[in-house]
Amino acid sequence: MKGDIPEKGAIVQRDGETYAIAPHIPGGIVYPKTLKKIAEIAEKYGAAALKLTSAQRVAIVGLKEEDLDSAWAELDMKPGAAIGLCVRSVKLCPGTTFCKRGKQDAVGLGLKLDEKYHGMQLPSKFKMAVSGCPNSCSEPIIKDVGIMGTAKGYTLTVGGSAGPSPRLGDVVAKELSEEQVLDLVEKIINVYKGYGKQKRLGKVIDEVGLEKFKQDIGL
Repeated sequence: MKGDIPEKGAIVQRDGETYAIAPHIPGGIVYPKTLKKIAEIAEKYGAAALKLTSAQRVAIVGLKEEDLDSAWAELDMKPGAAIGLCVRSVKLCPGTTFCKRGKQDAVGLGLKLDEKYHGMQLPSKFKMAVSGCPNSCSEPIIKDVGIMGTAKGYTLTVGGSAGPSPRLGDVVAKELSEEQVLDLVEKIINVYKGYGKQKRLGKVIDEVGLEKFKQDIGL
């Protein structure tokens, strides 16, 4: 059975022969021209399917290994960070840009975080989410860093995860401005890198203790 090809953003499929690739679509916001291009390339190279992913991307599933380079060249898009020890994705809801329920600008903040951190190498995989209201459509409570908009600003949680050992994030700050969120996220990531522990953030927090972690990030 073949293996993943990280340098080509390619994940081997169940058949052990074909691959899936996922172009990076920041925040899942995409326009018809791009969708048409993805569909045309999938059709050209005989993909088995297009899959909308939980990271708000469109995966092209079932490509042959010999077609990967050509497909990427024609897409002319960056790969999504779907594998590896890095910031995998920044998931966001429509926020005040599109949604009538939005309390905060999840799109604007989320895209800033995506631009700065997507693909950044870290001790373990790392996910973020921004929601524009307490409905939490982007599921921030199960992300390593979760940001939830309220009428009074943003609430920030840390250490959430799904998977085989699910963990709800811990609330560490409330009523934050966008600038305060960006500053705190940078501190969280720097402290996490500094610990040097190859574990998800939630497990690291469980080891060092939430109060110690809060002190280390200046809270």
